Amino acid sequence: MNKQVIAAIGVSAIVALSLPAIVSHYALSIAIATLYLAFVGQAWNVMMGFAGQLSLGHALYVGLGAYVSGALFTHLGIAPWLGLWAGVAVAVSCGALIGWLAFRFRVTGVYFAVLTIASAEFTRIGFDHLEWTGGPAGLFLKVAQRDSIDILNLRGPPAMYYYALLLLALATLGLCTWLLKSRVGYYWLAIREDEPAAEALGIPTLRFKMLAVVVSAALTAVAGVFMAFYKNSLFPEQVFDMGRSIEIVLAPIIGGLGTLLGPIVGAIVLTLLGEGTSAALQLAGLELPGMKQVIYGVLLLVTVSFLPNGIWPPISRMLVGPKVRA
Repeated sequence: MNKQVIAAIGVSAIVALSLPAIVSHYALSIAIATLYLAFVGQAWNVMMGFAGQLSLGHALYVGLGAYVSGALFTHLGIAPWLGLWAGVAVAVSCGALIGWLAFRFRVTGVYFAVLTIASAEFTRIGFDHLEWTGGPAGLFLKVAQRDSIDILNLRGPPAMYYYALLLLALATLGLCTWLLKSRVGYYWLAIREDEPAAEALGIPTLRFKMLAVVVSAALTAVAGVFMAFYKNSLFPEQVFDMGRSIEIVLAPIIGGLGTLLGPIVGAIVLTLLGEGTSAALQLAGLELPGMKQVIYGVLLLVTVSFLPNGIWPPISRMLVGPKVRA
């Protein structure tokens, strides 16, 4: 590791740790949104970037984690740390069911992607008619934000959520680094590149594809829990919306699909670009609904056309040399 990389890591760590003390509340909310997007992007990257299984309905797992933990807290008073495990269990069960049905009957490629979209949409319709979670009127958590920190019930100021998501994002980065460098990671990459060849080599592809789905669903559900207790309100039309799944997908693709730091770089670029677009339109006194999505689409087209491997790989080569993949 050269001096440039060490310096970059040191500066990044100092900025990240001191950010809540030096920025405004608005800027802190942008930082929280960036960390959330990096976290869920890394979770999706496990499934698609590592194992090559295209999911376009990952909002399903965000919503299940959010709704299960939020409903248990609201109706039964179950602390979010316990509700988190319940939300993860439900999300993992749904992911395992979808994955088993798809992989067992050889539903792959674009057909698997359509299956994930349909699963998320079916769940959205179900929650729209589920009275226990508020239906279309929404689920509102009982306790509002407060200045003091209550870790047990995930109540506190935005800075608490920032540090919690920062810790989660770093922990997920460490987990993905370990997975990618383990035998599991090598098997995933073999399946991604050529599944029939991986089967011919004796790799149990069904087992390891299921593992990728389960890990990805569990991590995404954890993000949903923190989103629920940060926002304090959940609506099926928003939580399970197809647009949420697309946002999850964009960060890894733009940052660098299959890389470790790509989802983080992509999340930073997307969040800053989106907020910058909104601020520019507000200053100009213009109301152009959907402009943020148009900008995202243009960025995706430019990235795919000129940087098909994403933004991070060329930056990585400049920092640590062409032989290192991070």
